[in-house]
Formats: sequence, C-alpha cells, structure tokens
Amino acid sequence: MLIPEKTALVIVDLQNDFLHPDGAYARAGVSSAEIAALPARVRPVADALREAGGWVVSTHFTLVPGKGGAPFISPHLKELRPFLTKGDFAPGSFGQDLVAELKPADLTVEKVAYSAFYMSRLEWVLRRAGIEHLLFCGIVTNGGVASTARDAHVRDFHVTVLNNGCAAFSEQVHQDNLKALASIGDQMTCAKAEAAIRAAAGTSDSA
Repeated sequence: MLIPEKTALVIVDLQNDFLHPDGAYARAGVSSAEIAALPARVRPVADALREAGGWVVSTHFTLVPGKGGAPFISPHLKELRPFLTKGDFAPGSFGQDLVAELKPADLTVEKVAYSAFYMSRLEWVLRRAGIEHLLFCGIVTNGGVASTARDAHVRDFHVTVLNNGCAAFSEQVHQDNLKALASIGDQMTCAKAEAAIRAAAGTSDSA
C-alpha cells in the first residue's frame, strides 16, 4: 500500500535546458513532442503527493564548469550532443533549473551521470527524509530514468515507474526500456498514481 509520507516523486531531469524554448536543446533544434508533454502529465501527481504529505524530489543534470567556465563533458555525451557548450546546464543557472510547471521541489540533487545516485547525496537525503517508495518520471526512459530506478532497486527502495510520465527521443526505445524495467518494480500511469495517492491520503485522514 502506498504511504504518502514515505513516498517521493522523483522527477528526473525535467529541466529548462532540456525542455524550455530558450534552453540548450531547443537552441540546437533538438526536441520531442513526447518529452514536451511530460510536465503537464506529471503535475497532477506532484500536486496530489504534496497535498498528501509526500515528497517531490528533482534531479538536475549538471555540467560542472572548469577553468574559464568551459564545462567538463563526458566523452560519450560530447559525441552524442556536440552542441553543449559553456553555460549549458551550469550550476544555479536557468537552464539547469526545474521547469516552472513542476516547482517547487522539496529536495533537489545535482547529477553528473545517468544515475542520480552516482557520486551524489541522493540516497542520504532520501534516508533522512524517511522515504521508502520512489515514483519515477522524467527523461530519458533509457538514460536517467532507467539508471536511477535500477540503482534505487539495488538499494532496496520500492520502485514504481510512471510509464506515461517518462519519455525518450524514440517511442520504440521508450517502450523497450519500460519492458526491461518491469523486472525491478511496479509500473502505472500518472492518472493511476494520482488516484492511488489521493485514495491513500483519504484512508489516512479517516484513520
């Protein structure tokens, strides 16, 4: 049973540089209608969980600036997204921030790799907050979502992937990864997650 106070919605990388018209990806002409639709689909889940006393956790892909502000970029990412440059996904910048539609987050965690658990404080803050159940949404299904959800599973968190609350740049890739993730936890739509949260909150209120 879902217990709102012990549950967090983990919003993986729904940041301005990925989604906003003025962000790094839009400036480079890289976009996806499925990805653009996510904030509106996820927002009711975030609102329901906030109202029920749960947590909203936002992970933020970050390009750490080195000397002169030029960012450190992993070789695989440099090959995949050669347009990324100085100022993109910079700590504290507009581009690195969570999209306005999903603010505010209760906890935010910078990440430098696909998994938000890699070399970050994520597990520490989740344990301190008493969170046991993680609802995953965001981008991309085959990258940040899959990697973070798998790392959560091996750390004994209860994992639920919101199957229409995440997306990839290819629908086939998205569907293939949902199938692969079925072995590590539950899956449900955003609408079903919202309903489950509101039902659990109602049970708690009447107890």
